[in-house]
Formats: sequence, C-alpha cells, structure tokens
Amino acid sequence: MTENSLEQEMQVDAFQLYSQRAIGVATFLGGPLAAGILARHNFIRLGQPQWGKYALIIGIISTVLVFAGVCSLPEEMLDKIPKILIPSIYTLIIGYIVKIYQGAALKAHKANNRPFCSVWKAAGVGILCTAIYLAIVLGAACLAPSVEMDVYDAGIEKIFNNEDKAMQIYSFPEEDSIQVISHIDSVAMPAWNENLTILAHLDKIEGLPEVCKKQNELLLQYTKLRIVSFQLIRKAVAENSSEYNAQMDTVNFQLDEIVEKHKSISE
Repeated sequence: MTENSLEQEMQVDAFQLYSQRAIGVATFLGGPLAAGILARHNFIRLGQPQWGKYALIIGIISTVLVFAGVCSLPEEMLDKIPKILIPSIYTLIIGYIVKIYQGAALKAHKANNRPFCSVWKAAGVGILCTAIYLAIVLGAACLAPSVEMDVYDAGIEKIFNNEDKAMQIYSFPEEDSIQVISHIDSVAMPAWNENLTILAHLDKIEGLPEVCKKQNELLLQYTKLRIVSFQLIRKAVAENSSEYNAQMDTVNFQLDEIVEKHKSISE
C-alpha cells in the first residue's frame, strides 16, 4: 500500500459517523448524555463543532431533568410504570431530534459509501454513561447524611409505651369514677399530648422512608382521635351519663379503620 493510499484510508476512517440506529442504542442504554456525546462526535466530523458543543450541553441538561423528574415521582407511581417505558420515551424523542438535525447528513454519508462507527462502540458509550450515573448515585448516597432511624425507632417505641400507659384506664372498675378521671387527667392526656410532640419531631427527620411517613400520618390521626375519645369518656364518667355513647361509637369506628390501615402498611 502506498503512502498516499494509506493517508486516504486514514482520512476515511477519521470521518466515521454514528448512525441514527447506533445513537438510538446508546441512548436507550445510557440516556440523553450518551446521545449528546455521539451527536457531538457527528457534528464535529461534519465540521460543526459549535453544534457539537450544544449537543453535549443539551445531553447533560436533559439527563439532569430526566433524573429529577423520575426522583420527584412517588414510589407507588414508579412501581406501576414499566421499567422500559421511560428510556423508550426519551429514546424516541432523541431519535426524532437526531433525524431533524443530522438525518440528511447521515443519508448522504451512507449514499457516498462512507463508513459508520460500530453499533457495539455506541453501545459501549451508553454502558459507560450508565456506569457514570451509578457512580454518581452511589457517591451521593455515601455523602448524604444517614437517616436517623435509631432516633425514629426510639420515638415510635415511646409512643407505644405512652399508649400502653393511657390504655390502662380500661383495667379500672367502671364504678371507680374517681380513679378513672384521675388517670385521664394525670396519665392518659399527658401521654397522648406527648405523643403529638414526638410525632412532630419524627416528621422533621430528613430522608425518612415513605412507609415511615405514612405511619406518622396514621399515628397522628390515631392520637388525635384518642384524645377526643378520652375527653368523651371523662365527661361520661364525671356526669354519670350515657349521652356521649353515640359519639364514642363513631370515634371508635374511626379508630378501628386507622388500626386496619396501619396493619396494611406494616405487612
């Protein structure tokens, strides 16, 4: 092979572009960042380095937006979305954009029998981008402050201990009104009010799992209803009246509903 022919072959190899299919594969595997990298390569080879810069910047911004959008979705919604749906959507969108801005050049490239970069090479770029995402996520997880689960568990334990103390009222003889009223005033109501304070503190713990947030919400509703229930019991005992029975039945029904909901999230 002569020196001139070798030089010409090197020039042809240097002008390889990524096909639209190759960009689609890389996008599906590595997201918008991979698409930005390959589109930048094509723009530079086509003598449009400024557009290449734009493509990379847009790829980075789009990646951040996709991650932010996914992270903002509730867990229950994410569980219902097929895993393939989100990458399929942005792959189709990016494929359409590539067709608009590079489609004609890629067709001309193919018509002139110019070489294309391997699809496997494009897939490698996509996999590399995924590895970068994983490294960032793991790094952020290591640097992020750990959730104070010990503090949360201790708070929940205190809440249940307070409930046990308050519920001792049901072990007293019904006719002992003095003991019942004394227990409500000196033990039960302070215990329920302390539980409200504990729940307010637990809600401020950053990074709390969704199941714990739901538990806090149910415990808050439960505690408020218990306060209403014990206030009604006190009135009924102090007045020796059955006037409040209907109200207590309604409150007890609502309490039973909350208990069932709590069981469902604890399973």
